[in-house]
Amino acid sequence: MVKSRMFGGNGVLYPIVAFASCVAFIYLSFGDLWINIHGDGKWSFVERNGTQFVVDGMPFYFNGWNSYWMMDHAADEFRRGKVREMLQTGARMGLTVCRTWAFNDGEYNALQITPGRFDERVFRVSLVFVCVAGVIADVVVFLVIGFEVVECYLLCSCLRSSILLLKLKRIRKLNLEFANHNLEFALDYVIAESRRNGIRLMLCLVNNLQAYGGKTQYVKWAWEEGVGLSSSNDSFFYDPSIRRYFKHYVKTVLTRRNTLTGIEYRDDPTIFGWELINEPRCMTDKSGDTLQDWIEEMSTFIKEIDRNHLLTVGLEGFYGPKSRKRSTVNPEIWASDIGTDFIRNSNLSTIDFASVHIYPDHWTHNPDFEYKLRFVSKWMISHIEDGDKELKKPVMFTEFGLSTENPDFTPAQRERFYKVILDIMYKSAGKNKSGAGSLVWQFLVEGMEYSNDDFGIIPWKRQSTYQLFAEHSCRLARIQGALSTQLYYLRKLCTLRK
Repeated sequence: MVKSRMFGGNGVLYPIVAFASCVAFIYLSFGDLWINIHGDGKWSFVERNGTQFVVDGMPFYFNGWNSYWMMDHAADEFRRGKVREMLQTGARMGLTVCRTWAFNDGEYNALQITPGRFDERVFRVSLVFVCVAGVIADVVVFLVIGFEVVECYLLCSCLRSSILLLKLKRIRKLNLEFANHNLEFALDYVIAESRRNGIRLMLCLVNNLQAYGGKTQYVKWAWEEGVGLSSSNDSFFYDPSIRRYFKHYVKTVLTRRNTLTGIEYRDDPTIFGWELINEPRCMTDKSGDTLQDWIEEMSTFIKEIDRNHLLTVGLEGFYGPKSRKRSTVNPEIWASDIGTDFIRNSNLSTIDFASVHIYPDHWTHNPDFEYKLRFVSKWMISHIEDGDKELKKPVMFTEFGLSTENPDFTPAQRERFYKVILDIMYKSAGKNKSGAGSLVWQFLVEGMEYSNDDFGIIPWKRQSTYQLFAEHSCRLARIQGALSTQLYYLRKLCTLRK
């Protein structure tokens, strides 16, 4: 009797409930894969015109941030939402460029397990998850509908299986270059979700540091395979076998077709540009010749594959031993002896713009905060002058931060630090100078303490910090206008600030 009152004597609602269960299952299983790419406005590649970035001939000075962790989080279904949350927050703040890692070499959630080989196991885990979810859906159908309506259950199972098969055929048809479905999908997802939110991505291809594998992992691979010339981490730059490893990886990434958008990475204007390596240093060759040779070879290789995107080295910005600025602008003497040279490394035809970092806490022994602010101003102005007069290229400040581990640290102090940097960028934009954009290190969302270093912040937790970056977005827009991909968020944000 209870059953009759719930579903009706004629059983009309049986197939309705079964169908609804199928729809719910399909959405929960695949809804996040078939993203609705609705890019608000026309997407064009960022180009260079002298010392400026331009989009469709219009100057592009930007306000942005770092979230290095996006691909790693997108690989995990239970953490993927943090990527979307961060991109949506960035868009609401009027930010237009995000820098993140396009690598994870040989570590947890590794994209590349060994040179040219990617993890098949994670792909299988994805299929197991789908099958387990299917069983759960079947049990729900039986419990809700009852065991009488076997035909409805069979319909649901057949429909679900058909959807799964169609998805697998679609994946194969797109000629995936990677075997690791979760990690390949992760970077696809980050790019597609960035496009949805009007954010362009600056993608870094390898780390000089050990985090996420980096050059240390490449050297380890070569050593383990018996082809390495040296166990020194710096052999990453000169070992022919390791150079081949890296080229193979780079080509695989650049020519990959995004499974969510159908666009090859090298043809996708969502990508602002490529960064060769994060913070390169070659301590075993202070002359800088080894690193310079590596930059020349790798930048030429990338330009042969991808003519659409801009390319930078990923430098911290230190002046080398032959530079006249080594003693007047570098933070300390050691900075000219690490195998890099800002001018020499950036002054190649295959390098489109220069990159600089700003970390006075790590670079100087002087604890005085006012001294650090003076250093920041001098450091930035010097590099912008280099971009205008010597390199004749844009200069991007791709990382900047103030450490929370300073004994006298306060959030208000950090905001002063940020403001000095943003004000210099604003003046550069107002005068059409080479200082083209800045990316704060780093933004997080709540529940990410495990990814935080001593520089990370959750921007909306402190309203004055949030407002500082939002207002900078608006004042840049007042100078140059807004691209069509930014209009929705900037119009909403900046109207409130008039």
